[in-house]
Amino acid sequence: MCALFGVSPSGYYAWCERPPSERSIEDQRLLKEILRVYESSRETYGSPRVFRKLRLDGESVGKRRVERIMREHGVRACSSTLYRRKVGTRLFFGQIENKVHELEVNRQDQVWVADITYLRVQDERRYLATVMDRHTRRLLGWSLGPEKSAQLTRRALRNALKVRRPGPDTILHSDRGSEYIGDPHRTLAQDSGLTPSVNRPRRMNDNAHMESWNGTFKSDMYHRYRFDSDRQLYSAIKSYIDFYNRERLHSSLEYIAPLEFEAQCA
Repeated sequence: MCALFGVSPSGYYAWCERPPSERSIEDQRLLKEILRVYESSRETYGSPRVFRKLRLDGESVGKRRVERIMREHGVRACSSTLYRRKVGTRLFFGQIENKVHELEVNRQDQVWVADITYLRVQDERRYLATVMDRHTRRLLGWSLGPEKSAQLTRRALRNALKVRRPGPDTILHSDRGSEYIGDPHRTLAQDSGLTPSVNRPRRMNDNAHMESWNGTFKSDMYHRYRFDSDRQLYSAIKSYIDFYNRERLHSSLEYIAPLEFEAQCA
């Protein structure tokens, strides 16, 4: 074997008996800290968030060193090929305009965004409706149900309104689905003083922040498990949303969690 790799036997045995360097010892200590942060994130953090969290915890370490140690030990954020739903060609009655296109969002309760994504319990579809504050990225309200309907989106909005009562200038933005234009949802929004807004035709990116949350939720949690009951799915969603709002570092918020960002804004 020594001849194959071009080294002498004495050199090989000297290498085997050599004590670990100070750098190797420090790498092992950092690995333990990296694994602590990685596991506390539910295995959702890649090297940028692990690095930020370590620095927040007072660890003096470089970004490239964190990347190297995670790569050498196979520590990787969970990922999945995500389903990305397309906006259908639903009949739109033209009574709601887009009010967020090119709007500069710079404060809490300026714009709320809403969307629906589909999930599965065994082989049956379920639908998750969500409402989020676009500025703070806090998930305010959600509702899970077997049907994609205006009643489902109304429940999600009602839950969001239990968390916060926005002013009369708050915009509620969604896609062009009938679930948001239908009377149950639209009436609640108007009675609560919210100003409705919808995507422009064939402009899915108008609601990119909510689509991004759907992708993060599915990659971090949903695609990693199989759900055999509604109760099991509901419990997992509730736990993840609490983690997302309170703990998950958000890159667009300078790597702090939404609730901490709201506290700083306040």
